[in-house]
Amino acid sequence: MSSRTSRDPWLDNAKMALVTLVVVGHLWALLPSDGVVGHLYDFLYAWHMPAFVFVTGYLSKAFDFTPDRLWNLVRTVAVPYVVFECLMAFFREWFGGEQLQDLFADPHWPLWFLTALIAWRLLTPLFRSLPFASAIALAVGVSVASATISGETSEYFDLTRAAGMLPFFVLGLHTTPERLEVLRGVAVRWGTVGVFGALWVLTGLAGPLADSDWLYYSTPYADLGVTDARGTAIRLSLLAVGLVGGAAFLALVPRSGGWFAHMGSATLVVYLCHGFVVRGLAYGGYPDWAAEHGLLAPLVTAAGGVLLALTLAAPPVRRRLLVLVDPFGRAEQRVNDAVDLTLEAAVAQSTAPTPGSLPAMEFSTATAATR
Repeated sequence: MSSRTSRDPWLDNAKMALVTLVVVGHLWALLPSDGVVGHLYDFLYAWHMPAFVFVTGYLSKAFDFTPDRLWNLVRTVAVPYVVFECLMAFFREWFGGEQLQDLFADPHWPLWFLTALIAWRLLTPLFRSLPFASAIALAVGVSVASATISGETSEYFDLTRAAGMLPFFVLGLHTTPERLEVLRGVAVRWGTVGVFGALWVLTGLAGPLADSDWLYYSTPYADLGVTDARGTAIRLSLLAVGLVGGAAFLALVPRSGGWFAHMGSATLVVYLCHGFVVRGLAYGGYPDWAAEHGLLAPLVTAAGGVLLALTLAAPPVRRRLLVLVDPFGRAEQRVNDAVDLTLEAAVAQSTAPTPGSLPAMEFSTATAATR
């Protein structure tokens, strides 16, 4: 595991901020979808998941088909997917009384991101080998074409959504640190105010085109009631909006380290574990309470989402949750810690003086005194 000094605080700040917005967005889904809350939800989803996928791609540049990389993909993505699919299915059936089917083939709620990440990582060597323009063009083509396929086949492992958001991942793969420097300019940061203002107005005026069915990138055009030609135009527009909004957000992310940046290594813990709290609130009647407190509920929900994300990312909490999120990695760490303690004990024992003998310094001093 990388030390804190070798980590990029900007990336850690971005990851932690984005996963916090994921938690807030999922909690906002429990509120009535009309009025300002619905507008906030659409505004958020227009750019925060594109930014999240972009950062994921940026951090996936080094993936290849070497045994170590493939094992890391299995250990940190595939295994957590299986573990949390089972845990979420049990939770939803036992506590929520839901009837589920297609376990594993139909990812439960936020777990789509893990199946998408597996697909994106496996495609990484291909897209990295292509020139920038060709890679982006191919990814956009896949995104546009994926929504022309309807039926049950398109729902397996939520691959339609993975294909729909592929351009953001590929853009991250081909973005260099030098290109990211563009976002550090003072003028760019001031320009983000105008960008977010324009996106706020746009999502308010777009009506049905800004709702979750479009912003999730997971629903075929036919199911959205549009032709493939119109759907393609809308998809291209949404890709552009996601790119501009995501870049504007990343331009605002602080580049300095600190306690918030240190939590950036716990994003997977936050992402996988927050769903149980959100579902629990849904089963406990939180939507009914929110409907009766129109002014208070959005503020309480947003504050609660931030607090939940920070709690899950706090070192004492995440260390315990890593047993579920990364069971093999946690086991390896415990073995390594045990080996280190054994070696330290062996070294300490080998350097300790034998009974009845003087320590080296005392022995030399005593010898000199008798001469």
